[in-house]
Amino acid sequence: MKRYQTIAVNFTGGIISPGNLLNILEAATQFAITHISFSLRQQLLMEVPVTAAKGFLQALTALKTEAAPLKSQPPNVFSSYVCTDIFAESSWMTEGAYKDVFALLQTSVRKLKVNICSAQQTFVPLFTGHINWIAGLQKHYWYLYVRFPGTNTLYCWPEMIYTNDIETVTSAVEQWITTQKNTPPARQEDGVALYTAVKGMVAYISRPIDQDLTPPVFHLPYYEGFNKYGAGYWLGIYRRDEWFPIPFLQNIARLCLESKIGELHATPWKSIIIKNISPTQRRLWDSILGHYRINVRHAANELNWWVEDGNEDALVVKRHVIRYFDKEDVRTYGLCFGVLLKHTAPSFGSVLIQQKEGQTRISLKSQVRYDIYYSEDFNPNAGHYLLYREGVEKDHLGPYLVSLSKLFYEKAAVLPERTAIAHLQEEPATQRVVYQCTTCTTIYDPEQGDIRQGVQPGTPYEQLPEDYTCSVCMAPVQELSSIHYKK
Repeated sequence: MKRYQTIAVNFTGGIISPGNLLNILEAATQFAITHISFSLRQQLLMEVPVTAAKGFLQALTALKTEAAPLKSQPPNVFSSYVCTDIFAESSWMTEGAYKDVFALLQTSVRKLKVNICSAQQTFVPLFTGHINWIAGLQKHYWYLYVRFPGTNTLYCWPEMIYTNDIETVTSAVEQWITTQKNTPPARQEDGVALYTAVKGMVAYISRPIDQDLTPPVFHLPYYEGFNKYGAGYWLGIYRRDEWFPIPFLQNIARLCLESKIGELHATPWKSIIIKNISPTQRRLWDSILGHYRINVRHAANELNWWVEDGNEDALVVKRHVIRYFDKEDVRTYGLCFGVLLKHTAPSFGSVLIQQKEGQTRISLKSQVRYDIYYSEDFNPNAGHYLLYREGVEKDHLGPYLVSLSKLFYEKAAVLPERTAIAHLQEEPATQRVVYQCTTCTTIYDPEQGDIRQGVQPGTPYEQLPEDYTCSVCMAPVQELSSIHYKK
């Protein structure tokens, strides 16, 4: 069996030059590469035969393109640049502002993952990096959230930092974290120790935080197909199997050059977006899509998945659940689903499906079990996950996820419009008791109550009316069973 190696090309901030892309693709065809994909961190990925990898890397070096095996490639600088003008609310973060930051960062020497994001959008995750810069409302001042490697815990820097000092602070934070002998357990004191150390290492311009970061309530915008904006269109292209045919992308790149479109955009949903399409040239774009039979109108419940890179088993789980959703005609607007089997990517999703630890070498797929989590308030940027079900068979994932979706819509009726991100988000450590319907698995949470049935928040199970029923299947109150809920 032929062995392959994954070669990665970093595109800072997800910005792709069509000319550079065309050169890369033409080199790829010389080494019998037929398809490429994009990663969660906006990289271009290519599966290259091991025997050809060295020659292919030399060919890319001759094109002045930095490429390397995925495991040895410095982390790509990740950003919400693609959102400008199409997904982001009004903000001082223009395309020029992003590029000013990219110019400051020494992208080729990064050891940790760096995110550069606007909080005025919900298309791009905010905290999937280790060093997460979030633009503040005050022009040129940034929140900094540090996620220690191997954890989902965020430490909020107690100051806002000026744009020109982003590289200085990033390098100092990176130096301190990577020189620690042991991975920090990411407690409050570890964040304070990091802050104290960096303050002693470098000088930078800062200002006090006058209000906590409050991102918009999450919803994933529809990012596919032709969409009107300004005087033209933008086009989003998603592939169900994540693979883009090289001849198709070559024609896309050539049309960009002919149309004087200077950029394509890799998204964290493994798709691409092309902006500034003139109405007079839309026919040409339609022609390319038609020639390669590229569908650009997939169902919304297929687009809201965050799946590990290069993991076919994770894609199988995704497809399995989507088929169940289609069968049951399930609404998933406002949710996104993450699938982590190898635990190699940071957690992101309103709902998270994780393969149980220690099962990666199980040969019988029927023996694999999954844990289901959901994020606090179903906000995928919260970084704080609650266990919903443990040890679930693949065939049972669909019904449980449908029940969890119902819980989301029940909670949505009483949640506030915006939720502040706390200064330090500890990982789940405590438990409390909630009550689950034994018929349909819907949960009654005494803290939330059941407004639709006149039960106020804070009503204990023992004080529920005798005629109270499950809000979904109408089972009597006696069918609710107590369970421990991680928080």
